[in-house]
Amino acid sequence: METVQAQMTALRGEELGAELVARLAHSVVAHNDEVAELDARIEARFRQHRDAEAILTLLTVLLGEDLRGEGDHCGGDAFCRIRPGLRPVAQGGHEYPPDGLQGEGVVARAIHFRCVLRGGDSNHPAGVDRPSGMSHPNPEPSATLLSWVPCGHGTTPEDPDGCRGADVPGYTACLAHLADAERNAYLCSLTPGTDIDLSGTTFTEPLLDALLNALRDPATGSPRLGDARFISATFPSNADFDFATFQGKARFQSAIFQGKAVFGAATFQNDVEFRSAIFKDDAVFQAATFECTADLTGATFQSGAQFEGANFQGNAEFEAVAFQGDARFELVAFQGDARFELAAFERSASLGPLVCAGRVKLSGAVFGSPVTILLAARHLECRRTRWSSTAELRLRYATVDFAQAVFEYPLTIAAKAEPFVLPNGQPVPELALAGAPSATVRMISLRGVDAAHLVLSDINLAMCMLTGTVHLDQIQLEGTCSFNDVPRTQWRRWPPVRFTRRRILFEELIWRVSEPAAAPGWSATVSGSVRVGPAQLAPVYRALRKAFEDSKNEPGAADFYYGEMEMRRHDRTNTTRAERGLLSGYWLLSGYGLRASRALGWLAAAMLVTIVLLMGFGLPKDSPKQEATGTVPPGGGKTTFEIDKADPQNPRGERFTGERFDKALNVTLNSVVFRSSGQDLTTTGTYIEMTSRVTEPILLGLAVLAVRNRVKR
Repeated sequence: METVQAQMTALRGEELGAELVARLAHSVVAHNDEVAELDARIEARFRQHRDAEAILTLLTVLLGEDLRGEGDHCGGDAFCRIRPGLRPVAQGGHEYPPDGLQGEGVVARAIHFRCVLRGGDSNHPAGVDRPSGMSHPNPEPSATLLSWVPCGHGTTPEDPDGCRGADVPGYTACLAHLADAERNAYLCSLTPGTDIDLSGTTFTEPLLDALLNALRDPATGSPRLGDARFISATFPSNADFDFATFQGKARFQSAIFQGKAVFGAATFQNDVEFRSAIFKDDAVFQAATFECTADLTGATFQSGAQFEGANFQGNAEFEAVAFQGDARFELVAFQGDARFELAAFERSASLGPLVCAGRVKLSGAVFGSPVTILLAARHLECRRTRWSSTAELRLRYATVDFAQAVFEYPLTIAAKAEPFVLPNGQPVPELALAGAPSATVRMISLRGVDAAHLVLSDINLAMCMLTGTVHLDQIQLEGTCSFNDVPRTQWRRWPPVRFTRRRILFEELIWRVSEPAAAPGWSATVSGSVRVGPAQLAPVYRALRKAFEDSKNEPGAADFYYGEMEMRRHDRTNTTRAERGLLSGYWLLSGYGLRASRALGWLAAAMLVTIVLLMGFGLPKDSPKQEATGTVPPGGGKTTFEIDKADPQNPRGERFTGERFDKALNVTLNSVVFRSSGQDLTTTGTYIEMTSRVTEPILLGLAVLAVRNRVKR
């Protein structure tokens, strides 16, 4: 120690610097005490205001809303709930602010709550690494941060929250727990079109009737509401909103209707939300009008859901809705999109007649009972839809996508040429589809579908993706199901390109267009389409051919047999070179036994060549005469004659004469039917005749086979 002390040195002016630092420290401490005193006085003065608690709660809520909008650790879903007394509580029992901050000012408490929502606390804000082993105060809060001041009536140790109903403006209780005089005073202050926030309130039938009577418009005799907030409200008995008009936004998120919910002929002039609402009895929306977006995402209809005659002028959102009872959507009109993704129809559903100007989306939906869908829409999307019972879809105008849908029972998709008919015999109005080109129904994908139970009637399959369809050979195609056609013959170019008319798959069209050496005339819009080759297309053509043959439609199967052989001829993966050569010859001579004109053309060409060769080299200059020679014995007796004929000789003069043509034609015609003409021929002519007697009957047989394949039933 002595050595250390001996090494210490004193700086010049050290004592003066220490005195200045001490004075500054005393000044900072004094200012801190003044700020704390001023903060306490401000809070004490603030607490004297009658709305202090409500303002503090609102400040806390606004900070929470700010965090949800910033996309931090809360993720937009980190909700907490606030107890009466302004102590936010999250799942797990952690209270904010903790006891150590009870004496802090209003701003300090709000900042602490903000830090907690961000994933930290006042000492460990979000974004700063927390010490290892320290758990997050509320990693996944599940309770709801109320956006209103709760009533808190009936708080008990078992129920520390009490009533969650929103305080009526100017009062410290919800509408259900106000004193009769206060309730009457509040209802008397309402006028038609007034904005109301009655979130979390429990409405008995008399209480709801009193509220709607206070908002009833004398001119129409029906209730008229402005912005109406019934978030998390509970209706233990019937809720009758018949003929009500909602001028502002109508919010019924998480509301519970234990009795009937009646919105018949109601008009929603702004957005309406029933997200996560629960309807335990019938929900009636008959003839209701939704002028903007109708959002029923996640709602549960435990009984009937009646939307007959409803008019959705904006988008209709029914995602993940559970229809546990009968779902009825007869004569419903959608001016925007109708989205039923992931919806569950557990019992019978009647969807239609429906008219939709946009898209009807049933992707991921589940139909547990028989369903009939009568739909006139521009698009119908049923990707991964599950049909657990029989179903019938009668469509107009629609472009349909059924990729990866599951059919467990027979399902029929049919195009309806005539408009749907109302019960009174009048056609269903289709003004929303006035600009549609035609009522043709087009299927664009059946990929991943087990088609064993699928029936298509009068469907346009010109742009349908069929590769990957299971049991395609068992599909039933009825009526006039049309496919793509090959291009028209290109006469205006040289050399002209002629295409044999036949039905082809959309995948073959895509493949031919994408080929570098594609023939002129092949064209298609292939954006976003998956390219497949001949190896994948041959089984598809084979399955469709079998489907037509099983339905006793041999002529209809001919085009798909042609397509199958074409894909085998172009397949360099599974087809050997020798087989491809044989198929090329079969295609060249008779179009795989399906083109009689091609076989007859080759037959005519072969006959012509035979005639020309016979006239030039096969017929002799004249018919050789027989000669008999013999020797007579000198003394007489038996004489022996030898009959011989000279070898035919080619003419040295004119060979192409009428007489020689007649002879050559006679030989050729006999060769076609595999007969000998008996005509004298030169040695060359004999070989020509032998060749023609082999080739020409084969060509004739191919022509006959082609005709038979086209007319066989």
